[in-house]
This record gives sequence, structure tokens and C-alpha cells, in this order.
Amino acid sequence: MQHWIIAPIILPALMGPFITLAMRHDVTLQRVASLVSAVLLVGLTGALLVSAAGGNIESYELGSWPAPFGIVLVLDRLSALMVTLTAVLGLVVLAYAIATNWDQRGRNFHALYQFQLMGLFGAMLTGDIFNLFVFFEILLIASYGLMTHGGGRMRLRGGVQYVIYNLAGSTLFLFALGTLYAVFGTLNMADLAERAAELPAGDGALLRVTAVLLLLVFVLKGALLPMHFWLPNTYALAPAPVAALFAVMTKVGAYSVIRVFTLIFPVTLAPMGGLVADVVVPAALVTLAIGMIGVLGGGTLARTVSFAAIGSMGTLFLAIGTFSELATGAALYYLIHSTLATAALFLVVDQVRARRGNSALVPQAPLVRSGLVAAFFFAAAIAMAGMPPLSGFLGKLMVLEAIRAADWWVWGWAFILVTSLIAVVGFARAGSVLFWRPHDKMTPAASDEFQIAPGTLSGWGMAALGTLLALIAALTVAAGPVTGYTQATAAQLYAPQGYIYAVLGTPEERAARLAAEEERADDLHGADHGAPAHSDAPATSEGH
Repeated sequence: MQHWIIAPIILPALMGPFITLAMRHDVTLQRVASLVSAVLLVGLTGALLVSAAGGNIESYELGSWPAPFGIVLVLDRLSALMVTLTAVLGLVVLAYAIATNWDQRGRNFHALYQFQLMGLFGAMLTGDIFNLFVFFEILLIASYGLMTHGGGRMRLRGGVQYVIYNLAGSTLFLFALGTLYAVFGTLNMADLAERAAELPAGDGALLRVTAVLLLLVFVLKGALLPMHFWLPNTYALAPAPVAALFAVMTKVGAYSVIRVFTLIFPVTLAPMGGLVADVVVPAALVTLAIGMIGVLGGGTLARTVSFAAIGSMGTLFLAIGTFSELATGAALYYLIHSTLATAALFLVVDQVRARRGNSALVPQAPLVRSGLVAAFFFAAAIAMAGMPPLSGFLGKLMVLEAIRAADWWVWGWAFILVTSLIAVVGFARAGSVLFWRPHDKMTPAASDEFQIAPGTLSGWGMAALGTLLALIAALTVAAGPVTGYTQATAAQLYAPQGYIYAVLGTPEERAARLAAEEERADDLHGADHGAPAHSDAPATSEGH
């Protein structure tokens, strides 16, 4: 499987330009090509997941340049899980966008969508922290185009705000990379992990500064307070299918924290100690509270779901900030659940807007054919709020159990339980206003921040939404095998030597490679001076 690791990056990287150059005037061909690419990506990432499930870690050296000098991609349990989740979500959301004609409301939707997937896969597979920055920038460019797809003054304003925040994060990222390279002379993650462990005690302050800079970048991507301000407007104003895909983008920030702070800056590293946990845990608690309180006062269903997404990131970072195997395994299960639930809710928002023209939470005329939409909303809301019997309930139980060993567990339990109740109340209020309360047809429709063109009431669109809910149900039923995988993933993360050896080789392999290189250099040196390649070669003479 080694050479297939790069396939999820190469396929959308080639398909995007191909769609733009060869199919820009034919929407049907664009749809077919984009769907074929998305289906192939699901197959490819599924095969990578099966390969990684055995516990093997594989690396792919681009251009056959060995690490740490060349660029490497690394497939382990975590990266395989993330790319598979992204590919499945990407396929379902793409099918929804096509079914509801969202892809025709602006230009270059399918090409941008492919580049977005390319950036996501690259960020999750790279073994080089500079290339993590590069793929972040690809994400930023493609997501800005998708964010403003369909036009509109408010959508453009939200897109500009989104870009400004992320450019600030990119600047911090460059500062952190410069400091890393100045201290260690490398940006390969495995090499950084080895050198960080050998860093002299006097350079501990530089290490902590770099770690904090990287943490700021990653929590900005993950919308952790106080770096969350970009998310409500961005998600609420974006086209709903785009917001559904963006549900996995915040998880890239969480993924980066897990990867970097279990591999390069683990809590066992003396200069680090509890630095990251001391920052992440309080911020996660406040993020959880602000997010779920925002569910109560969102004003529109779109903003309500956006604040719920912020609250879910608070729960996720609370588990990540514990930095234990049990908590990280629970965080990964909750990460899968919250991605699917957030995406499903944004597609519900689109269905409400398609029937009403807005998602304002005020009494208005009854929704057209609202029965199935109401059922889907309440199922997704139950999942997001963490009520039984769906995977949100199981995920929060796992998080509660995992943080019991922490000194602050009482605060964690209190925040999770109370905010879950707040989320239930907030979603119940939203649902009752939209679907249950008596409607006053004389009430003027709210603007929902900007006027939205009526959507298409497509049965295939509802089928795509139903697929996301079916995946949530499957995650609930298969909680045992999934948690088995996530706990094995956490165990692999907290034994980073396997990752390092997969990228750089074992000490024996490195010694053998160095000896071979020295022998080859000696041979070349001898050839340059006209000497035989080996001094012990038998002599020959014409006279004998």
C-alpha cells in the first residue's frame, strides 16, 4: 500500500484542473467527473484504513528523497481515520450539492471542491510540518472560493472576515516554523521529535515559545475560544453544503494538536510539562459554555447550528487537553460523531431555507412538506446535544469517563452536563418555532442576514441528508469496533517511536544506510583519482 498513500492527494489535484480546463462549459460532465473522483477517494481511503488497521505505519518518500531531507507522507491509524472520514463526508455533501443544484449557483464549484479535498487529505497525511502549512494555505484558498460561492454582499463580507483571521494564523505559523528551523535545523516531524527529546535544557524557553505559537495556529483552525470569532458568521453565511464540508475543517485543527503534541511536544518532554493542557482545558471549558449558550440565542437556525459546532469543539478539546490514551481515544470517537452531526444539521438548515427562504427562528408561514425535514432535524439535534440513544450520548459518556483521572474532573463533568441541557433547550426551542408552534402568516419573513435564492426540493437531496443520519446511527451501533480502533489509535500515538522508525528507519537501518553511503562515497573518491574501486582487487599483468 506504500505507493497508494499519495493517491488521495494526486487524484483531486489532477481532477480540479481537468474539470476547469476541459469541462468548464458542461455542468453534466463536471458533475460526473467530480462524483467519480469522490467515489474513488472513498475506495482509496477505505483501503488505506484497512491497511492501517493492522497497526503498521508506512511512509512514502516523494521523489525517493529519504527523510529528513525529502518530503514524506505518513499513513498511521490516525491519518487513515481522518482521510476516510473526510472522503465519506465529501462524497455525501457533493451528492447533496448536485441534487439541490447548489453547484450551479456560481462558477468553478467542482474544481474548488476538489482542491479543498486535496488540501484536507494533504494536511492529514503529511509528515513534514512545513507542508502542513502549505496544505493549510491550499485549504484557505479553496475554502474562500467555496465560502463566497453564489455571491451576495453578506456572504462576501463573511468570507473576507474568514480570510483575515486565517491569514493572521498563517503568519503565526510562519513565525513558529522559522523558530523551529532555527532551533532544530529540520521540519520533518519525526526528526523534530527525536531532536526535541535531545534539546539542551537551556533551550527550553525557545521550545515552549514555538509550541505556544503552533498551538495558537491550531486552535484558531479549531475555533477554540478566544480564536473562535470567525466561525459563526463563516458557517452561517456560507452555502449550506459548503458549511457541511467545513464541519471537518475545524477537525483539522484538532488533528494537528493531537499529532504535534503527542509526537514533537509530548507532555513527557521536560520543558513542556503541563503547559499545553493548562491552556487548552480552561479554553475548552469556556468554549463549550459560550457555544451552547449561543444555541439559545442564535436567532436563526444557521447561527444556532454554528454555535453548536463551537460547543462541540469545546467538548473535543476538553478530551484532547487531558493528553491520556483513554481521553484521546474518546476524543477521536467524538470527533467522528460531531463531524457527521454538524454536517447533517447544516443540510437541514438548507432544507428549511429552501422551503421558507430563511431560517429565522420566528413564527412564520408553515413549511412546505415539513414532516421528514422535522424528523431529520430532531434526529440530528438529539445527536448534537448528546441525548441517548445516538452516538453523541456515547461520545460524551466516553469523554466523561476519560477525564475522571484529571484533577479538574468535577469542572469538566459540570460543564459537559449543564451545557448538554442548555443545548437540549436551545434545539427544542428552535424545533418548536420551526415545526410545532402555531404559525402566523401575517408575520413578515426575516431576512436571515441576507436574501437566499430558493433552493430545490430534491428527493435525492433528502436522501443525502438521510445518509448522514444513517452514518450516525451506524456509528452508534458499531460503537464497540469503532472505539476499539480509536483506542488502538491513541495507544499508537502515545508510543511515537513506531512513527519515528517508520519515517527515519530503526537505528540499525540508519547505520546500515550510512555505511552504504560512506562506501559509495569512497568508491567515487577512488574513481576520481584513477585508483581501483577496491584496493584488494587481484592484480593483472600482460607478462603473466
